[in-house]
Amino acid sequence: MSKILDVTLSMEVAKRIKSKATKCFDNAYKAALLIEESVYVQGFLVFASAPCEMVEYGWLELGDRIIDPTFPHLDRHIETLYYFPAQRLTVPQLKATIEESKEDYPEDDPLPVYGEAPYEYYGDVMLGGADYAAAFKDAEAKCREIEQTGEWGVGSGE
Repeated sequence: MSKILDVTLSMEVAKRIKSKATKCFDNAYKAALLIEESVYVQGFLVFASAPCEMVEYGWLELGDRIIDPTFPHLDRHIETLYYFPAQRLTVPQLKATIEESKEDYPEDDPLPVYGEAPYEYYGDVMLGGADYAAAFKDAEAKCREIEQTGEWGVGSGE
């Protein structure tokens, strides 16, 4: 079953955390601290547009819903968004990872989180593990499907 974007909650949370347009990982982190029972997710977001766009992205999951605190800045319809999760962290796991990153690498931004080495290659960048590579390939395949069928904006989910 695909998770559905909860637009109302996404908008509420974005407002509460003062979401920023180019800070999806930070927005998701702040939102996770606000909604402790949520799960922080990193992966890829595909925009069903001509041409199809794919970006590395962060959001939350809460049960069967997606909460995207960056959604208000996307200027897109829900039907044109496809989320492909690569990594999920509970709020306690996320907090611990951020604290460890700040201690070990104080000069680097702790987000996004890429997990343990060794990393695998996807695209032109070396990040993440096998789950990142799989999510990247799934997102690429979705872009190819959208471009081949010319169906711009026919659904949302993973």
